[in-house]
Amino acid sequence: MRTDHSLPVVAVLLLTAVCCAIVHPHLFWHWVSHLQWRVALAVMMLTAMFSATAAKAQTITLLTSTGGVTIAGGTNAYTANFGNMNALGAGTPGIGMKVIPLSNGALYYTPIDVHAAGMSGGRTGTITAYVSTNFARTAAVTMESCPYNLACTTSGNYGVLSTSALAPTSLGPSGIANKTTVTAGLAIFLPDNNGASAFAGTNTATITFTLTRSGGGTDTATLTITAVTQTAVGLTLGTAPGGATINAATDFSLAFGNVNGLGIGPGAGLTTTSVGGGIIYNTPYLLSPAFAEFTSTTASIKAYVSTDFAHPAVLGLQDATASAGPYTAISKAVGAQTQITTTAADRSSITRYLGLFVSNVNGATAYNGADSATLTFTLTVP
Repeated sequence: MRTDHSLPVVAVLLLTAVCCAIVHPHLFWHWVSHLQWRVALAVMMLTAMFSATAAKAQTITLLTSTGGVTIAGGTNAYTANFGNMNALGAGTPGIGMKVIPLSNGALYYTPIDVHAAGMSGGRTGTITAYVSTNFARTAAVTMESCPYNLACTTSGNYGVLSTSALAPTSLGPSGIANKTTVTAGLAIFLPDNNGASAFAGTNTATITFTLTRSGGGTDTATLTITAVTQTAVGLTLGTAPGGATINAATDFSLAFGNVNGLGIGPGAGLTTTSVGGGIIYNTPYLLSPAFAEFTSTTASIKAYVSTDFAHPAVLGLQDATASAGPYTAISKAVGAQTQITTTAADRSSITRYLGLFVSNVNGATAYNGADSATLTFTLTVP
């Protein structure tokens, strides 16, 4: 939709005719009798002027940016599909979308090109935008933007997009030259959202872009965005203060180093506790659960030994809530796993103690050498 301002030539002509009719009535009727050809000429001139004005009217066009999401449609009404997304930033984002995982959610963003034209004669333009039809689930999805004069690949340059036509968000400084294409950023922020306001499904919103020409005149274009929010869960292990190092790769790993049945010379981050039949080498470690778009606000964590030591009579994994214990053997059955907690909160940090029991047995069952086991943790959100 365009608006423009032109010189009111018709009003001037009519005003002149009325003045003549009042001051010199006989001259007025004489003028009217010879007006036909003048009217025709005036209509032709006005038509030419209005045609020229229309040709110079400002226009705003939305385009697909290099590497960005596809902008479809046209004639000032466009669409874009942002695809699947979740508050943990897990998985692969939709085509043309990129994701920045944050400590309280995830930001999915894309560049978008905006072309401004129809501003000849040294005039310039300003581009603004606002959410004219917001998402139905605003607690789960927030529309954001980044001005074209900033780096739109970092979360810090994005801000919430206005929802008011009277106070739209500027997409950059004024002074855009005629026939110029600028690249701004559009993003959706998904906060961690659990409980009564959780939502997983399709959401749509419409953004109205406005090009305002210096000296007057505007043109608008709309972009309707579709996004699908999904549930997501994640569980990470980390090194606790003063504990042995937890290494992150495809899976997590922990090396107890050299151990013995007498607890002599524990490695860095390890302490020892004497128990009947041997020694427990132990270390604190961190469990960090994360989950979003679930009606439950708590989750449970269980663990079991999915691959046992080759010498289970000499070595065994145990669990405790404190360094001094008491320690209990971790289950080796997938159907009867050891309960770590039933009240894990989203983005929480849980400290547990992992113990390695080393037998002080001698004789035929004694063993010296390397051995390993695999411990599998399961996070479940109701």
